[in-house]
Amino acid sequence: MDKKKWIKHVPLLILELAVLAAAVCVLYVTLRATDSKSGAEKVNLKEENIAVNPEVKDKLTEQKDQEKRPQNQKDDQIKSKYTGVFNIAFFGVDARDGSLGRGNRSDTIMLCSIDMDSHEVRLISIFRDTYLNLGNDTYNKCNTAYAQGGPEQAISMINMNTDMYVTEYITVGFKGLKEAIDALGGVELEITETELSHLNNYQSTMAAEMGVEYTPVKEAGLQNLNGLQATAYCRIRYGGGDDFRRAQRQRDVLIAMLDKAGKASIPSLTEVMNAVLPNVQTSLDVQDIIPALGMIADYEVTVSDGFPFEGMRNGGTIGTKGDCVVPISLEENVRRLHELLYGEKDYEPSKELKEFSKIVEEDTAGRLKY
Repeated sequence: MDKKKWIKHVPLLILELAVLAAAVCVLYVTLRATDSKSGAEKVNLKEENIAVNPEVKDKLTEQKDQEKRPQNQKDDQIKSKYTGVFNIAFFGVDARDGSLGRGNRSDTIMLCSIDMDSHEVRLISIFRDTYLNLGNDTYNKCNTAYAQGGPEQAISMINMNTDMYVTEYITVGFKGLKEAIDALGGVELEITETELSHLNNYQSTMAAEMGVEYTPVKEAGLQNLNGLQATAYCRIRYGGGDDFRRAQRQRDVLIAMLDKAGKASIPSLTEVMNAVLPNVQTSLDVQDIIPALGMIADYEVTVSDGFPFEGMRNGGTIGTKGDCVVPISLEENVRRLHELLYGEKDYEPSKELKEFSKIVEEDTAGRLKY
């Protein structure tokens, strides 16, 4: 594919991947979504309301000036200083009233980084109880950001605590995840004996809330889970591993959906799209994606991890904020993040990030478990 065609299809390829799954994963496309009751909810974010650490933004501006891109190329198609990498934020909310915006805490927070050259996808969960800057210089559990200020503040929270420049997002309700998985014909997941009872308990609760029937999973091992079963699996946080293992389960479901989608026909993918659209809110607006759906099989998830990283996090009770996940050093975690996403082993965090790191350390000093 030549460069002009590559640029044109960047958002198409992203969406083929990105919107398929987990509280973050569903195939998204919309044609004038705001004009259709059956389409996804399109939100036009104000980029000036999204915080980015100034040092990071300055580097990006310098990079763009050097590239001298054609005037007709949209700069917002690639929001990274690394050519060919597209970063997008995913949020999963469990809203009983179907709302997907401000006022909902984001049970799932995930950063999806797609390398358009190598076709590699890197998934990083940001643990929802992590004590971080909320994007407005206050500190709390990071899932509070979405509840306070919706996607704009939640994206700001991600940018300020990671030295990233993310301006696009997709929010999916858990009902959307269920519908997408059912449209794919289920997903295969390995279920342990410990997980079995918790999965069925969550199913029972969710089925009662939704007014639907459920089918218990009867045995451990490799199982093809339907939408309700897989969504219940995403919510398990007991049986060891707590929220860290829960976030891993969410990424496992996403990966299973991508694998299933890669083998699916275009009509099947279109069915997934139609099933999930009413349960999606996004800043993206892309037309005529259907012809490109077949390319989804070309992509591979090569990184699946959680932030703060294992061995670089702790836990503690932080006053009225309750039990929080605490980065032992936010600065060191960000160095590790940039190494995973971009192969940068010598990344130097911005001065703003270093200041946030000091504040987290000061606020949590003497309150950590280990």
